[in-house]
Amino acid sequence: MTDFYDWSTDRQIAALGELARTALTQYRGCFAQPALIKYRENAIFKVTRDDGAVFALRIHRYGYHDDAALVSELAWMNALASSGVAVPDIIRNERGDLLTFARSPSIAERRQIDMLSWLDGVPLAVLERGGALSVAQRRAHYRKVGELLATLHEQAANWTMPAGFLRPDWFAEALVGENPHWGRFWELDRLTTGERALLVRAREAAASALKSFPQTAHNSGLIHADLLADNVLVDGAQVRPIDFDDCGFGWNLFDLATSIYFTRDDADHDGLTDALIAGYRTVRDLPESDLDALPLFLLLRATTYLGWVSTRAETATARELAPMLIERCCREAEAFLSRP
Repeated sequence: MTDFYDWSTDRQIAALGELARTALTQYRGCFAQPALIKYRENAIFKVTRDDGAVFALRIHRYGYHDDAALVSELAWMNALASSGVAVPDIIRNERGDLLTFARSPSIAERRQIDMLSWLDGVPLAVLERGGALSVAQRRAHYRKVGELLATLHEQAANWTMPAGFLRPDWFAEALVGENPHWGRFWELDRLTTGERALLVRAREAAASALKSFPQTAHNSGLIHADLLADNVLVDGAQVRPIDFDDCGFGWNLFDLATSIYFTRDDADHDGLTDALIAGYRTVRDLPESDLDALPLFLLLRATTYLGWVSTRAETATARELAPMLIERCCREAEAFLSRP
């Protein structure tokens, strides 16, 4: 592997742009210069074909998922599309494959790449930061997000997965075990001694609480696991899910907690939460006995973000977000530990 993550962000982006151009030669048609639109876990480029069609080209982070897991992600997206969910279509390369592989002179390791149809819309997070929406409009969007999550869970519960389907899980061991899926959050080197002690206690309390929360066919299954507002496209009255990169097997409440986690400081957090839950319940049952565990899953969502930072410390995004994520996680830990 190259020393890619030791490079400056600008150099990384330039190298990824070169790799995107190389990968595009494996797809039908001629394409204009790729335009980077997001670079966090993966690099997402907007590409336009000579017939005017627009696509999203996704270059995956090296070593995060194996090929089978990525093909499985795309298989679920295809199944969701077949059931009427407005997800991007997967564009096959000239060989008919869902997944494309490419190298370039500056990135020697083989990178996994896929192409998706372009979806119109604006991320819900951007709309929130813009401040242009009324309280009623924002609640209406979150109600739609709740409906969307329930629709995903309902489809997954009734879907026969293809042979070889492989995705990570987000159950207890992956969240608070010895080696969580996104890393040992309590060992993040940016933590103070007091913060580390707090998170160790919170981890122990969360692990104990999960033992009392049953894993059933109705409250768990295949989940999106990353449907925060950035990954919800709003187009008029419609909301559309994108970025299934972290989808896997877990509790449905983990999805709900993810969707409202970054509204915790919002003056209308309670209203948005109520709207999300009400929307969910229009499609799928959500018992109060399950909903009582939402604070637990907000804490678990918070700790995963610290794990994400700890295993991606070399990225500019992790360095930038770490102070905010630590502060939020410690607040969630204190709130959970102080519950009666």
